[in-house]
Amino acid sequence: MNNALTRVLLVEDDPTDAGLIRDALANAAGWAFHVEWVRKQATALERLGKAAVDVILLDLSLPDGQGLAVFDKISRAAPRALILVLSGANDEALARAAVERGASDYLAKGAVDAHWLPHALRYILDRKASQDAQRDSEEYFRAMSDASPLGIFVSDAQGNCVYTNAAYQKISGLDFEQTLGTNWSMAIHPDDRLRIVAEWRDAVRGQEAFQTEVRFMRKDGTIVWTRLNAAAMPDGPSSRGRVQTVEDITERKAADLELQLTREELFQEKERAQVTLNSIGDAVLCTDIAGKVTYLNLVAETMTGWSLAEALGQPLSDVFRIIDGATRQPADNPAQRAIAENRVVGLATDSVLIRRDGIESEIEDSSAPIHNRDGRVAGAVIVFHDVSESRAMAQKMAHLAQHDFLTGLPNRLLLTERFSRAIGQAQRHHKQVALLFLDMDYFKNINDSLGHVIGDQLLQSVAKRLGECIRTTDTVCRQGGDEFVILLAEIERQQDAAQVAEKLLAALLVPHRIAGNELHITLSIGISIYPDDGSTADAVMQNADTAMYYAKAKGRNNYQFFTPEMNTRAIQRLSVENNLRRALKHGEFELYYQPKIDIASGIMTGAEALIRWQDPTLGLIHPGQFVAIAEECGLIVPIGRWVLHEACRQVQAWLDFGLQAVPVSVNISALEFRHLKFLEGVASILQETGLAPRYLELELTESILMHEAEASAQVLEKLKAMGLQLAIDDFGTGYSSLSYLSRFPIDTLKIDQSFVRDIARNADDAAIVSAIIGMGKNLQQRVVAEGVESSEQLAFLKTQRCDEAQGFLFNHPLPAGDFSRLLGTRTLLSTPPA
Repeated sequence: MNNALTRVLLVEDDPTDAGLIRDALANAAGWAFHVEWVRKQATALERLGKAAVDVILLDLSLPDGQGLAVFDKISRAAPRALILVLSGANDEALARAAVERGASDYLAKGAVDAHWLPHALRYILDRKASQDAQRDSEEYFRAMSDASPLGIFVSDAQGNCVYTNAAYQKISGLDFEQTLGTNWSMAIHPDDRLRIVAEWRDAVRGQEAFQTEVRFMRKDGTIVWTRLNAAAMPDGPSSRGRVQTVEDITERKAADLELQLTREELFQEKERAQVTLNSIGDAVLCTDIAGKVTYLNLVAETMTGWSLAEALGQPLSDVFRIIDGATRQPADNPAQRAIAENRVVGLATDSVLIRRDGIESEIEDSSAPIHNRDGRVAGAVIVFHDVSESRAMAQKMAHLAQHDFLTGLPNRLLLTERFSRAIGQAQRHHKQVALLFLDMDYFKNINDSLGHVIGDQLLQSVAKRLGECIRTTDTVCRQGGDEFVILLAEIERQQDAAQVAEKLLAALLVPHRIAGNELHITLSIGISIYPDDGSTADAVMQNADTAMYYAKAKGRNNYQFFTPEMNTRAIQRLSVENNLRRALKHGEFELYYQPKIDIASGIMTGAEALIRWQDPTLGLIHPGQFVAIAEECGLIVPIGRWVLHEACRQVQAWLDFGLQAVPVSVNISALEFRHLKFLEGVASILQETGLAPRYLELELTESILMHEAEASAQVLEKLKAMGLQLAIDDFGTGYSSLSYLSRFPIDTLKIDQSFVRDIARNADDAAIVSAIIGMGKNLQQRVVAEGVESSEQLAFLKTQRCDEAQGFLFNHPLPAGDFSRLLGTRTLLSTPPA
């Protein structure tokens, strides 16, 4: 002990005091002290960062640090060193405070003695070594105890608990606070307690070890079978208490608790390491210096296909076969590099592990050298994990970032990228690029009537057909909603784009069969050409969009090439759309009413509500100038709801005023009729206004009803059940199935004015009108002729026994106030045209 070299760091700014201490330690007989002297706190901290010391003699008054703060910093830098505070005559209180803070002791600098100082240091060192050993022993015991699967219960001489470990707490269901100070038998099942306590007392009297199997009863009532061992802790002739070990043998009563105590330490250490390595998600593989496998954890066994027993002693290259995923060539062995270079080595990018059965997995991580006690490299450890799923997910996320999640088609981001590339190629090869902007006609009707699930399946079906109509060098993109964009790269002339558009229209003519539904859908296609219609992708896209709206205005199911004039119309359309939103918000709409006349009696039988727009700048605007735009932008639904509400409110107002009001008919657009909340909205309006349903008639066109005729019939039946009147407007201009027409609960057929206009001069029109009147009578439906403007037309209709007529011959549409005066007359047949 005396011959061991003791490393001393002296931290003192006073040269005189430092000299006395150095001389005292240098001349100590029988002990070897190596003293290093520094004057400042910073220098001391720098020195402690390089290597450990055994003793620190510390002055708390330094040029760059004062008081306990100095001690705290030095203590943190050298937690294992013995620190003695050098105290002056006036700072003994500070030194005692440092001792309370963790210093081993303090020395008075004025009392340094060449003989006493080495002995004092050696005594304090020996005392610290003993304390460290005791503390380490206690910490080691607690660590070993808490890691043990055995429950441990320690009692004092009176049998009261002073300690339980984590395993005991888990087995008994009692935490440390609940067991502290209690008798060891409290956890035993009440039925076993008397017997076990009696046996235990016999063992105590005979100073024998106690062992038994007993049931523990937890607080929640669950039973745990345990094997209980108890023994005295002797303190000379007397006993300091007893220690009990408890093993949960519920599932393994035959467990052997008589493990060899001499091997317990090593077993526990190895077991903890093994459990830890087998519990982590990474694979761990170790080799010796020669590259032979020495260890595999469970994950490594699974990933390599080798069991630990099979792999031990095998060359690493046999067990851990890795290749470069890009080149398929063998990859560098990271363990060999870690051993050779004595540093952590990361695996190469795109490393692929080939399992024993040939299955491949992408891996990541690193290898590090293993050192022996002497610090020399003794082998290597490779830690790796399977990243196949994470890389696949990254690739999937990258794909989703550029593709539509529903159809799998490129999205606008990827389209823009490909468009820019196509422009560059077109410039180099002196070609053109075409952009087709596609919108599905009346898709919203299908979505609203059949639901979004069917709508999504229809979008997927349309996307598939579009992809089948183009070249592999072209791109189909889903823009969003029911809009698609097709990029045609390197075309020779515009006609190439027209041919593709015609192919697309033809492909969509075949109905889509989805979930038992036969769905018909058409396309409106706008086409713009680079460089003629724009020099940038955004410009070409915008112009294709404009041309698409023009195709819709042309009746849908067609394609239109962009022309500069379209931009003017698009600006006008946008202006109308914006003004419509303002009109709806500020109440600029007004209803006019045109009477319907019974031809036989001349009595007014009803009226049709017609919307007008009182624009603050342009004045009165008729529906032909804005309804189509309202339908395209979706405003027709809120506008239609306003019309329906206002018509019902006005009729009820006439009734409340005492006038003989007549039923009023309201035109319903396709978007309104297919809206999911249409029926709910009609019922709500009738309830809000208080109008009896018999005063309201809804007019729908043939094309609305025949689109998804089965669904239409169901809606009509529900409307009829409310008590409303139903009419087919513009009859004869669309396509009707007579079988469906007879099934629809229709009250009225309205002959389109295009047939009425020339019935006095055109035999074909007269024949059509006569046929419609006859069909209506056979179906027990009233027939109303629209657009009657002359006496000759009226005379013909009267000879054909048409029920009702409507037109300028009787009255122009009138505002509500003017129409009120007609309600008092009711007889209008003799009224001259307005």
